[in-house]
This record gives sequence, C-alpha cells and structure tokens, in this order.
Amino acid sequence: MNAQDLLSVAQEHGSPVYVYDAEAIVSQYERLTSAFAKAKNLRIHYAVKALSNISILKLFKQLGAGLDTVSSQEVQLGLAAGVDPSKIIYTPNGVSLEEIEKVAGMGVQINIDNLSILEQFGAKHPTVPVCVRINPHVMAGGNANISVGHIDSKFGISIHQIPHLLRIVENTGMTVNGVHMHTGSDILDIGVFLYATEILFETAAKFKDLEFIDFGSGFKVPYKEGDVSTDIEELGDQLSDRFNEFCKSYGKDIALAFEPGKFLVSQAGHFLAKVNVIKQTTSTVFAGVDSGFNHLIRPMLYGSYHGIKNISNPDGKNRFYSVVGYICETDTFAQNRQISEIAEGDILAFSNAGAYCYSMASNYNSRYRPAEVLWHNGKSHLIRERETMDDILRNQVDVELEIGAEAVEA
Repeated sequence: MNAQDLLSVAQEHGSPVYVYDAEAIVSQYERLTSAFAKAKNLRIHYAVKALSNISILKLFKQLGAGLDTVSSQEVQLGLAAGVDPSKIIYTPNGVSLEEIEKVAGMGVQINIDNLSILEQFGAKHPTVPVCVRINPHVMAGGNANISVGHIDSKFGISIHQIPHLLRIVENTGMTVNGVHMHTGSDILDIGVFLYATEILFETAAKFKDLEFIDFGSGFKVPYKEGDVSTDIEELGDQLSDRFNEFCKSYGKDIALAFEPGKFLVSQAGHFLAKVNVIKQTTSTVFAGVDSGFNHLIRPMLYGSYHGIKNISNPDGKNRFYSVVGYICETDTFAQNRQISEIAEGDILAFSNAGAYCYSMASNYNSRYRPAEVLWHNGKSHLIRERETMDDILRNQVDVELEIGAEAVEA
C-alpha cells in the first residue's frame, strides 16, 4: 500500500482506523513456508492473539494455515471462521481444568503447560492425546515482558521436571502426541533459538507416540529502516536439516510446527490517526492525535518503536515532533521524532500496526475502538465497524439507588 491508498482509507472510513494489506500477509506466509520447504511435513498455526478479526482468520484458512489459540474464545473464533478443529492448537496458561475440558470437547489439539493440570486431565481423560509445553530455560526475546522461556517464566514445564512428567504419563496411561516450546518474541539470534531446539529434540526423544514438534515462533520483524530481523531463510535451512535428521533417528516422519503471529501480520498493518493539535512548549513540539494508548499500547507498554509518516505531506521538510495521544495521562507514541512537517488535520500513518494493536485495544477514557479495514486488490473492505456509545453501554446495568438524607449528610 502506498500513501495515497492509505489516505483514501482515512477519507472513506474516518480516523483513527486500522488497515491491513492482504497481499503483504500472503507474501510473509509464503516466505515462511518457502524457508522451510525442506521439511517434509510443515504445519503453520497462525497465532490468533496477534490479530483476531474473523476475516483475517478466514484469509489464513484459505492459505492452508491452522491456528494457535490461547483461550476458549479464540478457539470459538477459529471454528466460526471455518477452520477444521484438527488444525487448531490450544495453548493456555493458568486456566482451569474446566476450560481445558470444554475446549477438548471441541476436538482441537490440547497443549498443557503445567504438571498439576496434566495429571488431573490425564487421570480423567487418558484417551485424549495432548501436547506438552516445555520450558527450555533459554532467555530469548526483545523485552522482559515477552521473554517466556527462561527459568523464572510462568510458562511451560521445566526441563528439570521431565522425570516427573514421564511418571504422570506412565501412571495415567495418557498419550503425548506433541512437544512444544516458545522462548519469546523478537528473536534475533538464531543460534540461541537453535540451542533451545536441541533441548526440545532431547526431550522429544523420550516420548514414543509423537505426531509433531512445535517450535513456537517469536521471529523478529524490522521496525525501522535498516533494522535487523530474524534471518528466517537461514533458520529454515538449518532447522529443516536438523529436524529431518531427528525424524530419521526417531524412526518416523513427524510434523514440524510453528505458531507465528507478529511475523505474519505486523508489517501488513498501518494505523491511521488525524492530528488534532500542534502544541509548542519551551522545549518540545507536540503533535496531538485523535487516538492514544487505548488503541496502540505497545510504545507505552513495551517501549516498542513504530515508524510514523505524515502521509498528508510526505515530501515536506523534516521537523522534530513528539507524537502524543488524547488519553488523560502520559500517552506518548514517539519522542523527538523526525517527521515531515505536520499541520493540524494531517493524517499520520503508524507502521507495524498489524500485530498486538487492535487485539490489545481498550475503551479506556470511554473512547470507542476504531474500525478495521482489509485492503485487497486495490480496494478497501470494512471488516469491523467503529464502535458507538451503544457499544460502551451495551452490557452496563443501570441500577436505581435511593440515597437517604442521612447518607447524603454523612
């Protein structure tokens, strides 16, 4: 998509608005599958939590992908999108046995990440095959909040607990048909990732009924010009060879699985916001937009970088701006950033807005969540309407209270 395409979306659908380029999503998916072309049986499960609009899920279904889900609601979204239950993996954390049993009843692949629930589930449902999530104790990821495979992480069954895990499997008679890990997001060093895969291979060899090994994801995408990213082609080449080697020693060909989210949709997304006010102080020029961290929380939550372009004046002289939102507390998208000269009413385009933007949006300050648009074949398609006050009030219950004079005086 070019600047003119984005402007046309803002003009047609208003602002703020999320825009996703379907062709960019398809391109990333094909890049990933090509990188692992040497793998005999490759499974891609798109991580629903990154961007869960049902039209996006249907797009991945058309591409042949399955889904990676973390809640019963995401599973239901996947089923509503027409995805075959057998192509959905459910990897929750800290949920109740009741939720896991409910999802198991939907026919999807269960992935369990703690010994307590594994033992309870195995004792009650020994005939339901499960995957187990292993914590390899490898620190990877671009931020402490998204590094999930280290020793202090709440995720996964510690590699030091494998003997206990094996006893549970033996005592319950349950079948483990997959092993899984996820070290974290924004992985740059493929050497660290490959080191973690060796731990997973060693663990996998202890189970005799495997159908797949799931290596998670977390591949880093570029956020700015010249930014580094995961060399997916090199990783694909090395890991495919090692995986085929493992299958040979294991005695059968099993599936190599991944669950990418950000890698597939981040760069395909743009977030468009209109400049409400230019405000100059003694040291800073603020560009205040008609949005805030209620719509794009990643800069405030993770310190993440999103490129910002003034698509209303792309060839203007660069000036330094701090781009801020309208939320009633510190609400900063970018500090002292060079952007082509901004005037009130201009449209700013935030890049890398396809992943963890709408899905983490809220109604903070009672603001509406924006519309979502899918750009395909040179046309915009509305895939979620902008919220209204009816949406804010929908589930609220208006209770009539009578306050007595004594309470008022007190």
